Amino acid sequence: MGKWFKSGTPWIWMTGGAVSLSLIAVIGLVLLIGWRGLSFFWPSTVYEFDIQNEQGQQYNLIGEIYDSEEVLKDQLVAAGVTGLEGKGDTLQRYLIKIGNREFVDLDFQWILETIISGKTVPKEILVLERTKNGDFYGYIENILENGQPIAVEKDNLIAELHKRMLRTSALKDQEEALLSSEIGDINFALEKIRLTKRKLELDDLLTEEKITQLNTESDLLRSQYLGLENQLFAYRKEAQRDSVQLRDMRGRDVILPMSTVLDFHQPNNMTFLDKVQHWFHQIGKFVSADPREANTEGGVFPAIFGTVFMVMLMAVIVTPFGVVAAIYLHEYAGKNNFTKFIRISVINLAGVPSIVYGVFGLGFFVYIMGGSIDQLFYPEVLPSPTFGSPGVLWSALTLAILTLPIVIVSTEEGLSRIPSTLREGSLALGATKSETLWRIVVPMASPAIMTGLILAVARAAGEVAPLMLVGVVKMAPTLPVDGNFPFVHLERKFMHLGFHIYDVGFQSPNVEAARPLVYATSFLLVTVIIGLNLAAIAIRNNLREKYRLLEH
Repeated sequence: MGKWFKSGTPWIWMTGGAVSLSLIAVIGLVLLIGWRGLSFFWPSTVYEFDIQNEQGQQYNLIGEIYDSEEVLKDQLVAAGVTGLEGKGDTLQRYLIKIGNREFVDLDFQWILETIISGKTVPKEILVLERTKNGDFYGYIENILENGQPIAVEKDNLIAELHKRMLRTSALKDQEEALLSSEIGDINFALEKIRLTKRKLELDDLLTEEKITQLNTESDLLRSQYLGLENQLFAYRKEAQRDSVQLRDMRGRDVILPMSTVLDFHQPNNMTFLDKVQHWFHQIGKFVSADPREANTEGGVFPAIFGTVFMVMLMAVIVTPFGVVAAIYLHEYAGKNNFTKFIRISVINLAGVPSIVYGVFGLGFFVYIMGGSIDQLFYPEVLPSPTFGSPGVLWSALTLAILTLPIVIVSTEEGLSRIPSTLREGSLALGATKSETLWRIVVPMASPAIMTGLILAVARAAGEVAPLMLVGVVKMAPTLPVDGNFPFVHLERKFMHLGFHIYDVGFQSPNVEAARPLVYATSFLLVTVIIGLNLAAIAIRNNLREKYRLLEH
């Protein structure tokens, strides 16, 4: 046995077992998050419950069984629940998602099995996804046009509803396009004219001729704005023409404007293929739509865009600084105590809490650098800050400093693995030290540089604490990139998947509705990080193959 231990075999098995357990844990965690998140988009069966409570009152509930649990009878009795005589020691209770928030106090309700007198699965139940107040559950009764019922057979109501919904969606798309393009361009131009007038006033160059010219341009833009505004109101009026009449669980008729309906489906009347198609459709909307209802519904596209944009901007900033610092430390700095002190400081920087970087970024980048930029280049905008407030640029710079030690250490490791004979051979052939460095050493160290970048991207994409201080927000009105010059607006605030998870999970007013979105967004964040890393790994492997022969 002693000889076996001395051979090192047990430690090999122990190391292999630890790696296997780690892989199983990571894969299991990702699968759990993916299952809990992606199953949310699967169309659930909708039930109609016949309820008779302890007071003998009878009513109906329509909704999905969201969760269930077993409760001890003694706990229910202690809580004051009556009518449990002759029941077992444990009872089942169900969490029902009933939607229809404007008519009920809570759209998620716990129902004890003892008060359920009947349960059916009607195929005619309709689930409508709306712009506000969550989903609506009910039975379609009729479709109204300008407040009047249309002549359509009962069997054709669903087809007609789909047709009217497509018409309303097209009008809303035209309205949104008008707001974001032409009206948005006019507002941008009017603001630019206002700032130009203010700048000329500050420079004491605002003459009567300039005032007349700027006022003429403003009047022309305002006249165009009025014409577009009339067109916008026409779109809205047309979108409000149709409405749908439904019967809810109370047995009352409810009229919903089609302008508030985003989508609908009949989950109890769908085949398996229909459900698969609906599942993919819902996932597509989740990754491409904007959030709504305090981020508890809708999509996460602005958060995806903000995360990827900020990480790429951070990578562009940190890579050259990290590589140059590593080259100086390894190739030019003397082998003395001061260099050792710098290396130790760089390594220790990796252990500083990320929130400290956020405080530094807020104080130095936002208040000092941003405030100075505003005073020098944007005096006409003051006192409203431009770069003197948190934004995507300061977030990228803060995370670049946070991940700088990772890139430096990884690049130094790559430089140290390059044989000294290659440097000596290059110098012997007449190349200068800088030529040797940039044409031989750095290209061969590029796989190590990419490794550092991969680790930096993985670290930065998951950070939230510093971003809360230097740029991320719950809801960003616009993206950092649009059609207005200079097209990339680095001063704007942005949304981030990590902060979105925090906001939905801990700041949401509707915890039950937000819970599956936390899993879905977490899985999406992991997917984005894996995608960015795979792209970097592919580049690294290509560079490694390219320069492999030079190492031998």
